[in-house]
Amino acid sequence: MAVEDNCSMNGANGDTLQIDAIVSNESSDEGVEETTSDQHLLNGRTQSTPTDRSRPQYAVKYILSGHTMAISALKFSPDGTMLASSAADKLVKLWDAYSGEILRTFEGHTEGVNDVAWSNDGEFLASASDDKSIILWSLETNSAVKTLLGHTNFVFCVNFNPRSNLLVTGGYDETVRVWDVARGKSLKVLPAHSDPVTAVSFNHDGTLIVSCAMDGLIRIWDAESGQCLKTIVDDDNPICSHVKFSPNSKFILSATQDSTIRLWDYQKTRCVKTYTGHTNRTYCLFTCFSTTRGLYVVSGSEDAKIYVWDLQSREVLQVLEGHRACPYTELAAQTHPTRSIIASASMEKDLTIRLWYDE
Repeated sequence: MAVEDNCSMNGANGDTLQIDAIVSNESSDEGVEETTSDQHLLNGRTQSTPTDRSRPQYAVKYILSGHTMAISALKFSPDGTMLASSAADKLVKLWDAYSGEILRTFEGHTEGVNDVAWSNDGEFLASASDDKSIILWSLETNSAVKTLLGHTNFVFCVNFNPRSNLLVTGGYDETVRVWDVARGKSLKVLPAHSDPVTAVSFNHDGTLIVSCAMDGLIRIWDAESGQCLKTIVDDDNPICSHVKFSPNSKFILSATQDSTIRLWDYQKTRCVKTYTGHTNRTYCLFTCFSTTRGLYVVSGSEDAKIYVWDLQSREVLQVLEGHRACPYTELAAQTHPTRSIIASASMEKDLTIRLWYDE
């Protein structure tokens, strides 16, 4: 597949890319540390030009502690007020996104939790685990309301559709499954890939599903029929770590284990942008858009840093440093829906979550 970095970002119609169970009380080892500007060099050094406001200037504001094993995923609530985290300690934790305070802990999985997702109304969380289950949690009752069973191996990824009446999951059994949330039943089992599925997501209107896997394939599915509409693969066929639709669903953003992030016009099966500079050769790292101040692509990296690229020029605008680095330290990163905030977590020795603000 040819990579055409210099082509425009126009879609087919000439539109530009619009980046338009139990709850326990917290133990004493959990907490939040607020940093001051004097502490940035110690706790969250950044590589940026302080006087140039055309560039992002993220600096760490809060350091959150509580998980006791590797943190696997971070997700902001749809309104941005809360941050959910999942980890190998079998727990899902909920944090105040603006103060860093711990709000609650959900316990119920019997093995590590790989991913977490919010319903669009912010009333439910879904968590995917190595125990082969997906648990649906109610924030109103602070309890598990459904446990979805059907995957025959680890469940690695989960997401709601926009109406939040369906869930899509992917797992090490190489299938993508679509679930009826209200009934807690599997509606479709898609024999999607020939290796473990690493990411699944709906588009903005819920009509399409995108999946990727360790087989290097990205697949687009009709959400209603389950038909595979398109398969995208790069010439070198690297393992695909993560994939998601752009907010307007005209493009998909993929992260692959050749240390490259690609933006695809999937209707034309054409790569229109590539983003490099980070390290991704071993783990499945999240990549995401940021649209609050500028149009950015954000990703963690195996060098324990967070990279922020300009979406159009592909230039690395800022590199965020602060997490403890060790060999093969992979980093999860997630962007806030309405404010210039990035959440990050290291998945190895450093068990903290950091909230970075561009103020």
